[in-house]
Amino acid sequence: MTAPIRLVLLPGMDGTGDLFEPLQEALDPRTRVDIVRYPGSEPQGYDELEPRIRAQLPAGEPFVLLGESFSGPLAIAIAATPPPGLRGLILCCSFARAPAPGLALLRGGLLGLAMKFLHAAPLRGPMQRMLLGRGADPRLGAQLQAALGKVSTAVMAHRLRAVQRVNVTALLPRIRVPALYLQALQDRLVPAKAAAIIERALPALRIVRLDGPHGLLQASPAAAARVIDNFCRERALSAPATP
Repeated sequence: MTAPIRLVLLPGMDGTGDLFEPLQEALDPRTRVDIVRYPGSEPQGYDELEPRIRAQLPAGEPFVLLGESFSGPLAIAIAATPPPGLRGLILCCSFARAPAPGLALLRGGLLGLAMKFLHAAPLRGPMQRMLLGRGADPRLGAQLQAALGKVSTAVMAHRLRAVQRVNVTALLPRIRVPALYLQALQDRLVPAKAAAIIERALPALRIVRLDGPHGLLQASPAAAARVIDNFCRERALSAPATP
């Protein structure tokens, strides 16, 4: 039996990686998972984070790279100039350029206001519904708040500004590894056209649509894990044997 390929996870806007817990619990238990975590107190954008990620990628063995939401442009940039072991790319609820309307609405004063009240109790409910959907497991809500509590408002504001400026569409035609896009049908932050933009530049992209909110890997981990496991098994079969 072919051993599962290593899976490297790049987190969403919080950058903690803590919110991958539901997905990890649902994945094939044999899968070796690496989580790259971003600093919670040091404002870093895409240019600073990319070399940080590259330094943590597996050396000498094949792997699949998954970029969730905020991290999609980073995963695209890495896949466009890939390290030797990269065998597949997964984008989840993500984008190659600033998603509109979605996160692009948080400009100027709105951005400042949103960051001012990021940790305020009155916003917890609306934020959880936006990210995790209505009727989300209270445990997920607690995990979300705990993750956000580890990240300064300055860092979150810096990342949101980076999202508003990002455009890596020119890198997409350079990607040669198989690519998968997980699209949440109830995503209120990243519109469906974000996947269509990527697909136009990357015609071989496989798009899988699943019921769930923007936090698809948290709210619908079992369904997402099945698709991810299947993709990783395919990549393991096509990957050269490690010495």
